[in-house]
Amino acid sequence: MNDPLLFGAAFWGFLILYGAGMYALSPRAVGHAGFFRGHDEAGRPAATWALGASIFISWIFAKSITNAANLGATYGIVGGLAYATYWLSIPLAGWAILRLRRRYAATGLLSFLITRHGRLAALAFSLAILVRLFNEVWSNTSVVGGYYGEAGSAGFIGAALLFTAATLFYSLKGGLRSSIYTDVLQTVLFVGFFAVVMLMVLPTHGPATLLSTGDWRLDAGVDLLLVAALQVLSYPFHDPVLTDRGFITDERRMLRAFVWAGVLGFACILLFSLVGVHARLEGIAGGDNVPAALARSMGPAALFVMTIVMVAAAGSTLDSTFSSVARHVAQELPQLAGRPEPVRAIGVGMLAMAAIALLGNIPMIAGTDILKATTISGTMVIGLAPIFLLAGFTQPGTRAAALSFHLAFWTGMILGVLLAANLIPDSWAIGSGKYAKLLGVNLYGLLLCTAGYLLPSLLTRRAP
Repeated sequence: MNDPLLFGAAFWGFLILYGAGMYALSPRAVGHAGFFRGHDEAGRPAATWALGASIFISWIFAKSITNAANLGATYGIVGGLAYATYWLSIPLAGWAILRLRRRYAATGLLSFLITRHGRLAALAFSLAILVRLFNEVWSNTSVVGGYYGEAGSAGFIGAALLFTAATLFYSLKGGLRSSIYTDVLQTVLFVGFFAVVMLMVLPTHGPATLLSTGDWRLDAGVDLLLVAALQVLSYPFHDPVLTDRGFITDERRMLRAFVWAGVLGFACILLFSLVGVHARLEGIAGGDNVPAALARSMGPAALFVMTIVMVAAAGSTLDSTFSSVARHVAQELPQLAGRPEPVRAIGVGMLAMAAIALLGNIPMIAGTDILKATTISGTMVIGLAPIFLLAGFTQPGTRAAALSFHLAFWTGMILGVLLAANLIPDSWAIGSGKYAKLLGVNLYGLLLCTAGYLLPSLLTRRAP
């Protein structure tokens, strides 16, 4: 691959073959059950292993493994552990959804909120979901584009848009059925080339050196580790890519899939952070894309392998994002409005997929920090923790229940917006590290959100 023309042809050719291959292999959905719930031609829900693989690879975002490596380069193993902690969200979400299904016969988070806290609460939650799905588009296409050129360059934007189009085409073919099926293929592709990357990187320094790099101080990444531990309690609930999969199969199968997907995801993210630790030890400065910089320093073959890993990770998340958008717009929003599902719900879902594919790439073209898609949005939704983890404390359909939701939800949202606008006072900071203020906002904010959720019902119970 020393010939630049051959090198370029291999890169662009892989992207085209990837899209064509996924389209050819992905099944066409049969009816609403296939397109929106992932059922096969015989009407059967996804098997445990397929559901687990889908959850695992859908959460191994391209942006997430890039962030893991970046944090490993900055803070050593402490940074990798901090980011891997987010994957404990998956087993927690599985347990919470199991509880909602068993105790309250919930068929989805939006329908649960309508019944318990009212339509206005469900509308607010719906807007948060749409923001999350919007962020998933640009934050993953940006990572893929980074392997084809500098941010803002023609190669960067062209690759990101070509990747988006390829993923959209096979997603339109089968909806969630196509997403789950191709997730299994992408898991195999990812794990195989992930192993190659690990073999290229880990032997250079050895496990002992890699795992001992970094300092266990609050200002050396431990503050971000504590932020992640707090956000785990709320972060999964605003991600329909994850939560939609909690309602499409039986309870035990769902919980098993969520647990093993979370454990495997935690391990993979922690391992991939060692790519960043290796770059740190080698003195390779990668900016906001350490894996790409490291791969380029190791030669064309390494860059090609790393590109395959990133495309597999990003593709699985992007197709799941498209299927979640389709379900939300075509099925859940009509339910929220109190209207029947559209006669041509699948067509409506397809139009929603195409719309988010176009709109969701605007920040990619403009350029923005991909880590903000996790940390800032995670702060905005800290109010979801008491709403779903303490469900049952409020009486459904009451004014107190509605107030509980809004006090918890909007407190988190306001704090997230103030943090993003840099309007939080320095006195909120815990420690002196980069994430000191983020840690303070999440700790104090979670306490405020929980108090806001509990207070209306407590006052109602004490009233004569």
